[in-house]
Amino acid sequence: MAGIRDKMNQKSSTMGSVQSRSIFCFFFLILILHLSAILLFTRGFLLTRTELPYYSNCSDVSQFPCLPLHINKSSSSSKTPNRTNQEEVVPHNVNRNPGCWTRPAVDRLVIIVLDALRFDFVAPSTFFEEKKPWMDKLRVLQKLASEEGLSARIFKAIADPPTTSLQRLKGLTTGGLPTFIDVGNSFGAPAIVEDNLIYQLAQNGKRVVMMGDDTWFQLFPQHFNKSYPYPSFNVKDLDTVDDGCIKHLFPSLYEDDWDVLVAHFLGVDHAGHIFGVNSIPMIEKLEQYNAMLEKVVEVLQSQSQPGGLHENTLLLVMGDHGQTLNGDHGGGGAEEIETAIFAMSLKEPPSSFSAGYESSSCHLDLDGKTMCISTIQQLDFAATVSALIGVPFPFGSIGRVSPYLYSLVGGTWDLESSHRSTGQDQSDMEEWMKNYANVLCINSWQIKRYVDLYSASSVIGFSNEDLLRVRDMYAKASENWMHVGSRNASLPDLEKQIHLYSSFMASIAELARSKWTEFNLTLMGVGFAVMMVSLFVHFFSIWRLEKLSGVYFGSHDNSGISVGFICACSMIFIRACSLLSNSYILEEGKVACFLAATLGVINLRYSLMKRKMLQEAVVFVLLIFIIRLSIELGLSKEAGGSIVMDLFPSWMTRDNDMASLVVHMVELLPILALLVLAMLLYKAIIRSACHWILKCLTSSTMTCYLLIALYWGQESKLFSIPYFLKGKNSYIIPRIVYAVGFAQVLSLFTIFKLLGEKKTQKWEEKVVALLSALSSTIIILSGKQGTLVALVSIVGGWCIMRCQSLLSDSRLSTSPIVQWNLLAVCLFFCTGHWCAFDGLRYGAAFTGFDEFILTRQAILLTIETFGFSHILPIFGLPFLIVNKKLSSPDKQRKGSFFIQLSQAYLINGLITATTVTITILCVSIHRRHLMVWGLFAPKFVFEVAGLVLTDVLTCFALFYYRSSS
Repeated sequence: MAGIRDKMNQKSSTMGSVQSRSIFCFFFLILILHLSAILLFTRGFLLTRTELPYYSNCSDVSQFPCLPLHINKSSSSSKTPNRTNQEEVVPHNVNRNPGCWTRPAVDRLVIIVLDALRFDFVAPSTFFEEKKPWMDKLRVLQKLASEEGLSARIFKAIADPPTTSLQRLKGLTTGGLPTFIDVGNSFGAPAIVEDNLIYQLAQNGKRVVMMGDDTWFQLFPQHFNKSYPYPSFNVKDLDTVDDGCIKHLFPSLYEDDWDVLVAHFLGVDHAGHIFGVNSIPMIEKLEQYNAMLEKVVEVLQSQSQPGGLHENTLLLVMGDHGQTLNGDHGGGGAEEIETAIFAMSLKEPPSSFSAGYESSSCHLDLDGKTMCISTIQQLDFAATVSALIGVPFPFGSIGRVSPYLYSLVGGTWDLESSHRSTGQDQSDMEEWMKNYANVLCINSWQIKRYVDLYSASSVIGFSNEDLLRVRDMYAKASENWMHVGSRNASLPDLEKQIHLYSSFMASIAELARSKWTEFNLTLMGVGFAVMMVSLFVHFFSIWRLEKLSGVYFGSHDNSGISVGFICACSMIFIRACSLLSNSYILEEGKVACFLAATLGVINLRYSLMKRKMLQEAVVFVLLIFIIRLSIELGLSKEAGGSIVMDLFPSWMTRDNDMASLVVHMVELLPILALLVLAMLLYKAIIRSACHWILKCLTSSTMTCYLLIALYWGQESKLFSIPYFLKGKNSYIIPRIVYAVGFAQVLSLFTIFKLLGEKKTQKWEEKVVALLSALSSTIIILSGKQGTLVALVSIVGGWCIMRCQSLLSDSRLSTSPIVQWNLLAVCLFFCTGHWCAFDGLRYGAAFTGFDEFILTRQAILLTIETFGFSHILPIFGLPFLIVNKKLSSPDKQRKGSFFIQLSQAYLINGLITATTVTITILCVSIHRRHLMVWGLFAPKFVFEVAGLVLTDVLTCFALFYYRSSS
């Protein structure tokens, strides 16, 4: 008998092993199908623009169908030294290269980039309906624009999305449109290999000095005469980059060893990411910039006399993009794409220069003077600066030389000498317009050359119909210029000519914006088809596991089966279909809360009918309401009192005890929540009979909680923290938490094999141990809101588990798993995230670190982004199984648990895969939508990242739970 029993046990073990291998094969097949579908669809959808290996050269001037370039030797901007002997000293204001495409207008250029500079940071508050605390802080720019007349102007600059710093710098220097796929390079900027402004400056003898954001050095590693780069990705550091810029900026202004100076400040961008726009650090940064700019202008003006170092210098103060009120950017919203450019020439142009080109919004400024602000495109920056400083336009630039900026430096030309050299008697306005029309002729020729070569060289170029239309426009403009440029043209003739060239270039820009990326519909279709196949594999796997187990959950009440199953499927279908609308994507967090609350109300109805679990059903509905409220408030910043400040700004700014008490309570609340978590974990440990090693591992999480409380306490003024934990020493605590968490997870994945299965019988203990090991890292990365979200997730999961007995689903517990999945989605938005690159909390990646290392920061950012929405819910899913009464005999429960758990993971994966499939369908339908790159494409990226993470974590979870069975 004993031999027979051993053979039966051996046979049962062998069958279980075969079943396990079959289950893992299902999940690996699904993972491979998902990866294949994503790669295929991405190759067809997220195509990059073809970068042509061509560069503009001075020798191209022989191909121009434009007027010959007349270099005005009397102009300071075009003087060349008389090299009669080697000892001759070249004057400061002499431009060493007189220009080859256009007549230079300036000798030196100072570009101060204030990262994430919103338009309302610069423009007077009188231009807006409501005055905000951050407005009118850069008063020096407003006063100069008002007092200096036409020699100093403020412009609204429109950037093209995506509005990440890398794409904006590439767009500014190449004159081309950014591509969506390059967003991924924002954390490791590759050197620009196509023609660009910095390359042309260096190639044509212009000496460039750069200081500040090290992205410039990564993009242009060999183009600067001097460079002072500082690390840019630690968004918690508001001062290092700015202090470094100031340290080198002012000494450089007194030196004559450069022609172009670039200073890129990052304080405003970092203050926005961490604290938001409406914050004290943001206002302090703006005030610091105002003082800095006052000194810069003072230095420039003090040396602007004839023969001075800055006699012919142009100052540009500009932003690369804007930012939302939360301090984020990356998308295509108005706050993100609208930034500002302040330009000041130290020579005032004739007042008639800009007449006829004003398309401005005019209001009274704070001093009661009329101020007009024009709108320009950042796309025009590279071509305009190239024309002003006299270097060839970048080969791939499709921007137009801006008439506003070009007219601003009109005072640098000696027009009377120009009249004598041409032998024509024209007014200043006619001479300027003829020169500008000739510049547009060169500009149009360069764009036409690029479009022709791009269409011939690229696999996917512009359509023949579009090319024929723009060629006709160019031919008409060129033919008209042959008649106008060869004679003493009148102002109406010149205006018509400028209009023809401007219309041609505007058409090219519009064409590029609408059709730059041609989608490979075949690859997109194959990717979508593979995704559909994966859904069928999901269904087949679920059915197959039912056949293997023969064990079902719960009862078989037909009415309960139909209602519960249909409601759950309806929630999945409604959420998936809502992604077809851009409005619903914007409100996705609220939609998920509504659907989760709907299932909660259904549970509440059943609890009233069956008179049980009423407390749990009510708590879940109230919990979803709280989550919905937190999404509305936007818990995205680490400042503890920021929400209270936003709700009661006037009351909180008063100096009273009640305001201080509220702020202190807000700071204490996360720490108290940590203590509650520690207490709950302690009770779970003492009530269990698990092995002492497992208890020690779980208990170490409580130590991590206490360390996190100490870490947050040092940021508050309520506690006196030892000196050795301040400054950079404070990074010790996060690193200890990371190390302990990693050690716990690694131990848990190996310990059960060492202990043996008899000492680790209870699955609940295994789940609690793993979740506790993961929780400390996720909480510290999520900031002070992390403990509150952790409590919400615990209560929500407990309610779902308790309410399972109310519904009698079909053979699988579909409804609780759908609720579990929707709760995870709600937690994603509750933690301040949304499906856009400006929804990432970059500051979390630097918790415990100063320096930027791509792999480490990417891992930390991924954990913070998907911690509460994917990592904890996936590893916590077994709670829905261990709390469900199985209808199988005791002897079958051990083997059936793993199969039923696999079924639960398949259902959860099926829900996620269905959402991704609809998202793929959505972006395919809306591939020509206005918001495709600003909304639909980021949504696609986040969804597929979540799907791959779900598949990978599911495999790890099954390995962990199977290894101990």
